Amino acid sequence: LLCLTPEKTPIRRACISIVEWKPFEIIILLTIFANCVALAVYIPFPEDDSNATNSNLERVEYLFLIIFTVEAFLKVVAYGLLFHPNAYLRNGWNLLDFIIVVVGLFSAILEQATKADGGSAIGGKGAGFDVKALRAFRVLRPLRLVSGVPSLQVVLNSIIKAMVPLLHIALLVLFVIIIYAIIGLELFMGKMHKTCYYLTNGYPDVLVDEESSPCALESNNGRHCPNGTVCRSGWAGPKHGITNFDNFAFAMLTVFQCITMEGGTDVLYWMRDAMGYELPCVYFVSLVIFGSFFVLNLVLGVLSGEFSKEREKAKARGDFQKLREKQQLEEDLKGYLDWITQAEDIDPENEDEDIDEDKPRNMSMPTSETESVNTDNVGSGDLEEESCGVRLAHRISKSKFSRYWRRWNRFCRRKCRAAVKSNVFYWLVIFLVFLNTLTIASEHYNQPEWLTEVQDTANKVLLALFTAEMLLKMYSLGLQAYFVSLFNRFDCFIVCGGILETILVETKFMSPLGISVLRCVRLLRIFKITRYWNSLSNLVASLLNSVRSIASLLLLLFLFIIIFSLLGMQLFGGKFNFDEMPTRRSTFDNFPQA
Repeated sequence: LLCLTPEKTPIRRACISIVEWKPFEIIILLTIFANCVALAVYIPFPEDDSNATNSNLERVEYLFLIIFTVEAFLKVVAYGLLFHPNAYLRNGWNLLDFIIVVVGLFSAILEQATKADGGSAIGGKGAGFDVKALRAFRVLRPLRLVSGVPSLQVVLNSIIKAMVPLLHIALLVLFVIIIYAIIGLELFMGKMHKTCYYLTNGYPDVLVDEESSPCALESNNGRHCPNGTVCRSGWAGPKHGITNFDNFAFAMLTVFQCITMEGGTDVLYWMRDAMGYELPCVYFVSLVIFGSFFVLNLVLGVLSGEFSKEREKAKARGDFQKLREKQQLEEDLKGYLDWITQAEDIDPENEDEDIDEDKPRNMSMPTSETESVNTDNVGSGDLEEESCGVRLAHRISKSKFSRYWRRWNRFCRRKCRAAVKSNVFYWLVIFLVFLNTLTIASEHYNQPEWLTEVQDTANKVLLALFTAEMLLKMYSLGLQAYFVSLFNRFDCFIVCGGILETILVETKFMSPLGISVLRCVRLLRIFKITRYWNSLSNLVASLLNSVRSIASLLLLLFLFIIIFSLLGMQLFGGKFNFDEMPTRRSTFDNFPQA
């Protein structure tokens, strides 16, 4: 196990064949997926209560633990543990798996030991807490299997290698927060503790409302209290006294809130109510411009730069691999040609004798074949000769008609191809797209009946014209050449959707809601203009090319959402039990809400 077992031993070779067997990887992936489903089905209860479903899931956890332990053991035997290249623990993903398995085994042993002592278990939920929370990270393991996908590999390497530049940007952001927090201390300290109170017997008694905002005295700029109320100090401040500039810690928290632009506008309004317009506007506007728009966007610049570098490296690796394969193929071909040349040079005299021996036989072959043919033709009757002449005349006339038809077809296709590529056809399609957009935009609520009829008629006419355009392109270019273009496929989909909508509307086969959904296909006709607008077409092509990278980012985001949702269920599930909560949506009590 510690690189002491030779690699050629039967046990190690068997383990290597098992862990590198494709069905074994599929089984592990399905087990990971089932484990995530089990974690998602688990419902946390208050006070560590449980039910039958949770108890069954706790038993299933032992099965998952056994499978993951066997997987780790087989990989340790196959690859070794640590002390040589390509060992099990030298891979980051394997190290994560090993830690999760060890924590799971430790938790299971501790739980069984506690039960054996007669004491209460560490809790059905508490016993598996560490195991479940860490095992949720096993959903990241499929990322190793998609490392061959260039886009995902580029994204992962870009994020990892961007950590050092991102650390520098984080220090810059911290510096900006500290500077603005110190300025806020000097300008706004203690300004958020005055609000409006009702007067009871001439004394301030009750707040106007719980969601009050700061106020200013009559002699100062800011918000003045309405009649019957008075501005007095003693208020904790907005958000229960958290949002203020009374000390350095709260000032940094408030500045960070403004930089993230989540509630920063409210802080500006509160400070404006307390002091007036001048200083708060200058302070917060400059903070948002410099902190949010400039400094935080440096993160995107760093990620974009690293992504470009990794994409170039991936392209260079691909080109190098292709060049290496080409050179290997050329070397193999050269060796094969050398082998053939050497084989031909072994005995050239025998080769000449073989050629001389075969020559008479080859020269006599046509004579025998001719004689055979003549022998077969002897004895043919006059009737057979006449039928052959009729068939020959029919074939000649048919070939003339075929040549005429092919010539006429080529002529028509050339004319149609020239018409399709002409400027007149270009502007005609643009005009039809404009009319289609105008027809769709003219729809409104409670429109007159005549307008509805005009819109339906216009839609049918435009659909017929777009169908004629599609058929004309198919005829002029040919079906194979037509469907090579991605835009032509998109155009065909739009036209077929419009035809389907018209058929369903006329036959009244679908409900009005379904017909309304199909009518949304008409909106896609607007994108026909991208075919004829080069700059817009290039932009759409760039977006389509970036879909693969975006899909990789969405996959990472989805994994993080699942991981932290499951972790939130383990940490905070069943903890939000307050009588004053009318709707329990922002909780971690189940997987959908988490």
